Amino acid sequence: MYDVIVVGSGAAGMTAALCTAQHGLRTLVIEKAQHFGGSTARSGGGVWVPNNHVLTAAGPADSPEQANAYLEHIAGDVPADLRAAFLDAGPAMLAFVAAHTPLKFRWVRDYADYYPEAPGGQPRGRSVEPLPFNPKLLGDDIKNLEPPYVPTPAGIIITQSDYKWLTLIGRHPRGLLTAMKVFARRFLPGNRLTMGQALAAGLRAGLKALNVEVRLNTAMTDLHYENGRIAGVLVCEKLILAKHVVLASGGFENNEQMRKQHQDIGTEWTVGAKANTGDGIEAGVRAGAAVGLMDEAWWGPSVPLPRGPFFLLAERSLPGCVLVDSTGRRFVNEAAPYIDVVKAMNGKTWLVFDHAYRSRYPFCGVPPRRPLPRRWKDSVLTAPSLEELAQEADLPELTETIRRFNTLTVDGKDTDFHRGESAYDRYYGDPRNHPNPNLAPLTTGPFYAVKIVPGDLGTKGGLRTDANARVLREDGSVIEGLYAAGNTMASVMGHTYAGAGATLGPAMTFGYLAGLDISGGTR
Repeated sequence: MYDVIVVGSGAAGMTAALCTAQHGLRTLVIEKAQHFGGSTARSGGGVWVPNNHVLTAAGPADSPEQANAYLEHIAGDVPADLRAAFLDAGPAMLAFVAAHTPLKFRWVRDYADYYPEAPGGQPRGRSVEPLPFNPKLLGDDIKNLEPPYVPTPAGIIITQSDYKWLTLIGRHPRGLLTAMKVFARRFLPGNRLTMGQALAAGLRAGLKALNVEVRLNTAMTDLHYENGRIAGVLVCEKLILAKHVVLASGGFENNEQMRKQHQDIGTEWTVGAKANTGDGIEAGVRAGAAVGLMDEAWWGPSVPLPRGPFFLLAERSLPGCVLVDSTGRRFVNEAAPYIDVVKAMNGKTWLVFDHAYRSRYPFCGVPPRRPLPRRWKDSVLTAPSLEELAQEADLPELTETIRRFNTLTVDGKDTDFHRGESAYDRYYGDPRNHPNPNLAPLTTGPFYAVKIVPGDLGTKGGLRTDANARVLREDGSVIEGLYAAGNTMASVMGHTYAGAGATLGPAMTFGYLAGLDISGGTR
């Protein structure tokens, strides 16, 4: 018998396992996929935790009161005790991870909170990221790491802090310097993993040092209920007994039936790990758990490409593009937080830009001035003039929309949707573009229209929990022996998204809280 079985090997699950194992409990991690790391390993690896030790040392001034005011403002529909637990335990969690794994973290300088002008918002940001990680620390286990969402060329090591400046490689001296630094890293020994790859590998290294087994290709088929509490899991027909079970198996983004039922959308536009099919959520429901936020996801506007969806970050914030609806009208601040852009979408959506934009900035990984691949023809339309593009894409209002938009760029004030007014907008803008780093006219052909779909990083609805990550029934009572964290848990972010890493920060924190509650440990 085990003291603890953790279902899922992403950041939430591995943090929970690290905590229980560090407190001397016999812990097993089971993973459905053939690789460990889940969506964590596919991510940018940012961790949003206010007032952590990294920010205290290097970041902007912050306080628990400011962070609480911010979360209360943007996620006031989330139970106050969950918000308080996250803010209170988050710094201790990050310090614990840094102390018991090879991971070290740094502030992602000036990556603003997503609503920095809100009460308690931080214009200079609260996100941290792992430093580059030496894969040799994992030995042969490195071959079992989930591949990244967008692979980089062999030997190229890109951090989250690099990404902003690489989008400006043709526009800003710092962009060129960053590219040179990235290229030079390939000649350095060790330290070859960054972003989510580094985070997942570092957590796994911490577990390895504690002799915690991560059993791959091991899918939980159900929970085992005995004597009024959860007492283990079923793997096919085999029963594995445990005193406690932590469900951290991800969301349900790749479960077609669940997505149609709760969100009226399919699975083709998510970038979440393929193994995330809602197994933990469904097992929890069968055990009597309540669920919440099942209509929600970590939404983001995405381009449907042959290799899969491309999640847009900087592309829509850079000057010289607009988002339009099926009539050709603008409907949103293009540079707004990605979750808000998708929530504003209603039907067919296009990102329209001109030759000047294409000559200045990368797009979906293609460097500036290079032709977009012909195999993207189902998602990318191009025409010599706006009038011809409007006709080809059936956007009757497009030319008038661009005329209006171009007049706004003269003074650099988007009085229609306020693009460029927020510090978050400007983070991915072009500082050499004046008077607004996010606004430039569309004047030079050829013109492009790119299909945009409501993609996501994963779903965020799941099992309801208390402040110790214990799973709750509809009446608020606790299902003894059962915990949830990560995207298996109904998110502490509610219907919003606080900042870069507001998926992983809470995931790791509630994994940590589950571990503390199980082990009787203190922060």
